[in-house]
Amino acid sequence: MTFNWFGLKHHKHQAPALKAIFVATTAGEPMKSVNAIDAISGRGLQGDRYSEDRGHWKSIDGCQVTLITEYDLEQAKKTEVEFQKELDNGSHRRNLVIAGLKTKHLEGKQFRIGTAVFRYDNPRPPCAYLDQISGKGMCRALSHNSGVCIRVVTGGRLTVGDALEIIEPA
Repeated sequence: MTFNWFGLKHHKHQAPALKAIFVATTAGEPMKSVNAIDAISGRGLQGDRYSEDRGHWKSIDGCQVTLITEYDLEQAKKTEVEFQKELDNGSHRRNLVIAGLKTKHLEGKQFRIGTAVFRYDNPRPPCAYLDQISGKGMCRALSHNSGVCIRVVTGGRLTVGDALEIIEPA
């Protein structure tokens, strides 16, 4: 094990990578893990609630795609240990889980995952609705580690295991 420039332990030459993809077709539906998905420019992930305008916050503060890092999830697990299994199974309600970097390193950046290009949009704080769907205390677990909203700049295909490559400042 060595440390990368983000300060995280990793195996030598391991780049930040897509660890998991989760989608739900409508608000409140359980998140479903998929191995690959298409990102649609200006919309989101194909079949996901936000790309189809069926998300809970679509009219107020909808995200095209949500992203959380493995680091964020590890921090949340330390806060609320009873949610460890749920956090691994998508109860965080974020679409993409990235290993090998901290969320803050994406601020102001464009990046590629697979053949799709994304742009950091804004932080995605948890809300009380998360407790209704994923269990009381989930919002508190993710309070400071809740992920971000990203936009699809160029559509393309994402597959679990794809590297995340920072392209340039947005």
